[in-house]
Amino acid sequence: MTVDLRSDTVTKPSQAMRAAMAAADVGDDVYGEDPEINALEAEAAALFGHEAALFVPTGTMGNQIGVALHAAPGDEVLCDIGAHLLAYERGGSAAFFGITSRTIVTADGICDPAAYEAQVREGDWHTVGTRVLQVENTHNRGGGRVQPLAALRGLRRVADDAGIAVHCDGARIWNAHVASGVPLHAYGQLFDTVSVCLSKGLGAPVGSLLISTADRMGRARVLRGRMGGAMRQAGVLAAAGRYALKNNLERLAQDHARARRLADALVPYGLVDPAQVQTNLVMINLPAPRPDAATVARAAAEAGVLVSAMDERRVRLVTHLDVSDDDVDVAIKVLTGILT
Repeated sequence: MTVDLRSDTVTKPSQAMRAAMAAADVGDDVYGEDPEINALEAEAAALFGHEAALFVPTGTMGNQIGVALHAAPGDEVLCDIGAHLLAYERGGSAAFFGITSRTIVTADGICDPAAYEAQVREGDWHTVGTRVLQVENTHNRGGGRVQPLAALRGLRRVADDAGIAVHCDGARIWNAHVASGVPLHAYGQLFDTVSVCLSKGLGAPVGSLLISTADRMGRARVLRGRMGGAMRQAGVLAAAGRYALKNNLERLAQDHARARRLADALVPYGLVDPAQVQTNLVMINLPAPRPDAATVARAAAEAGVLVSAMDERRVRLVTHLDVSDDDVDVAIKVLTGILT
């Protein structure tokens, strides 16, 4: 038996989800005629209190289009130094859209409105103007931390005062919603655009949504096509997303509880900061002379537990709907055996 804690993207569609996909009524989405996609977009937009949404193949595409809706070539996006937008999206903003970036350093990726405000530049004859403030909720490299609502409201005020936009990478905003109790529409009103993922946590095989105004989504549709993301009878994928939103959202609390069990088992050994474990991610800290992250990941894999080496001294564990209580027991036994 293998317990896969590398990511919440490794889940496989359930039989019920596969049945929903098989039964999907499809059409040509380039013509706007796929009923499942149209329904998914309308449902997602309503959840966040926005006018419209656009179904895209990946969260990276959703983020890149979201930023590009607010910034022209030569403009800049300001974000946390550990943001997925910069760390894991292969320089897409610069490569596709000519958008530059600057970073601020925060504690575990937690939004600090004052830090953003201090770095916003209007732009003049020799400086780049800031056009987008980007925030990630929950924050991946921050260990799945939930952005405090007060901080996000502060970021909104900074953007409004400067006359610029806020884009949220909400790949795991579902986890933030379940963990904090903050309604999705309360998050939605703070962002000009938000990208949400259906294959992280919710169990869909593929797909994300970009959410904003109807006008922006019209322009986003053009950018999606330019990036090769336009799809035809993709309602079979949208059906999985609709099933996920209906059936797999509130159950994220189970993933959070299992992550807490993992964390609690490792806290006594000084490996985990319990205050950082708020959702479904657990970061194991490995100060010397303990083995480095790559060594721990290899040893765990040999014992049947897959984990991710995030950097030289941190290992990430992620619980998801394909991880059971028994799997957590196995993981605890293997990891404590390696690390203690």
